[in-house]
Amino acid sequence: MKFEGIYTPAITPLTADGKIDSVAFAEVLEYLIDAKIHGIIIGGSTGEYYAHTAQERFDLVAKAKDVINGRLPLIVGTGAIRTEDSVAYAAHAKEIKADALLVGTPPYALPTQQEIAIHVKAVDKAAGLPIMLYNYPGRMGVAMDDEFFDAVADVKNIIAIKESSGDMNRLHRTAVKYPSVALSCGWDDQALEFFAWGAQSWVCAGSNFIPREHVALYEAAVIEKDFNKARRIMTELMPLMDFLETGKFVQSIKYGVEVNGLATGGVRAPLQGLTADEKETLKGVITTLKRNIAQITGGA
Repeated sequence: MKFEGIYTPAITPLTADGKIDSVAFAEVLEYLIDAKIHGIIIGGSTGEYYAHTAQERFDLVAKAKDVINGRLPLIVGTGAIRTEDSVAYAAHAKEIKADALLVGTPPYALPTQQEIAIHVKAVDKAAGLPIMLYNYPGRMGVAMDDEFFDAVADVKNIIAIKESSGDMNRLHRTAVKYPSVALSCGWDDQALEFFAWGAQSWVCAGSNFIPREHVALYEAAVIEKDFNKARRIMTELMPLMDFLETGKFVQSIKYGVEVNGLATGGVRAPLQGLTADEKETLKGVITTLKRNIAQITGGA
């Protein structure tokens, strides 16, 4: 498997009483498939995996597999504090014939580089599926550094890394020192830099509600190799990226999905929804960027 294109970490809609809304979830997936993104991730941070029970996570992945039905690659997030739990999610992904895994550093525990490697190897052994690593020290507390990469050099299923440190020097070093591990953009406002350094994919939460605009940037930079056009598209996306960094990330993504007419049911505690003013601001940002990007791409 090659990670190429736009990969959406899908949201998880909720019912009025806070349970997972299976019907709305299927509608979200169908919307993404229709928008022609390139793959779907279930069990990512945008999907609020940390607020789900283990059974809910198993059920969501199984439901996604049924809905997607081979039309797009399904990538399963294995994030958990305990290695045993990550192994269970990986084993289940293998059981339902998912296409790949997203494997990050266990949060909160602050493992050493060798301990992260042992964790990744245990997950790999449980599933034997292609792996996209997930380096996000801002959430996990620890980065994947050179000692880690040396320790997992023999893990052939590691084929990509979602680099979400926000550290441009780390992007440069990873591209140069580990060319066999494909870069995937995990820091949205650096998408152009990632593509310039050879990244072929972008894992972007915003593609839950403006998928075509994200695909347009990918196609301009990677397929057409037209960075002048890509810069123009990126310029129009920047106000959204700035808004998403104001402290209510998942809430904003879910509201963006609502703007498209899909049900989301809000977020699980401890998160709280957007205020009326925040909703109005975000709606204006979305309207403007969609209009302007359509003018750049010649879309309707």
